[in-house]
Amino acid sequence: MSLASTAGYAARRAAQRERVRILYRRALKDTLNWAVHRHLFYQDASELRERFEVHKHVLISLSGVNVPELLGDWFLVSREDPDTIDRMIEDGEAQYNKWRHPDPYIVPWAPGGSKFTRNPTPPSGIEIVYNFGREDHLEN
Repeated sequence: MSLASTAGYAARRAAQRERVRILYRRALKDTLNWAVHRHLFYQDASELRERFEVHKHVLISLSGVNVPELLGDWFLVSREDPDTIDRMIEDGEAQYNKWRHPDPYIVPWAPGGSKFTRNPTPPSGIEIVYNFGREDHLEN
């Protein structure tokens, strides 16, 4: 294996790790949108983590090879297969997009929230006077 192919492989694996990290983070935040109470969220979050942990080690498809029925058509190998990883990530992203919450929670003061720009800054040229109705020409 040459240095160029090793560097290319390492760069591809780094990009895949980043995609998985982003997918997990987005799925975890979306799980919070579906959960009504925190104790439900914690249970759903641990189930999500287990789903990611199951696929932590790369599986290579061995179609046509007699593999034990417990594993189905997937077999654990020591060599990582980038194409299989890409396919699994794409399947995970498709499943995430299919089950996204239709009305996600948005923090009220964040863009898109109910309080965002409720009290916008005044335009330039307008001066705000904080004397609370006291006028300068009336002296007691």
